[in-house]
Amino acid sequence: MSQRDKLLVKILLGNSDANIPFEQLCQLLCNLGFEERIRGSHHIFSKEGVEEILNLQPKQGKAKAYQVKQVRTMILNYQLGGQDEDSV
Repeated sequence: MSQRDKLLVKILLGNSDANIPFEQLCQLLCNLGFEERIRGSHHIFSKEGVEEILNLQPKQGKAKAYQVKQVRTMILNYQLGGQDEDSV
């Protein structure tokens, strides 16, 4: 299992939202096809076909728990990160 898959499972389980490294979360979103725009400490992620926009900020090197929950909700609602990504 790759680092990306381990992080995805950790996010989807929701047991440790306050313990997700910020940079790894940003990297995961980029791998899922999101475009990243940075304005100061705000990392703004958007993706074609996804209505919502994610606005994330680090807190002492970690992602904020409520923002990890937003990422999890978006992954589940749009079924991102599945095995069928290659067929897109």
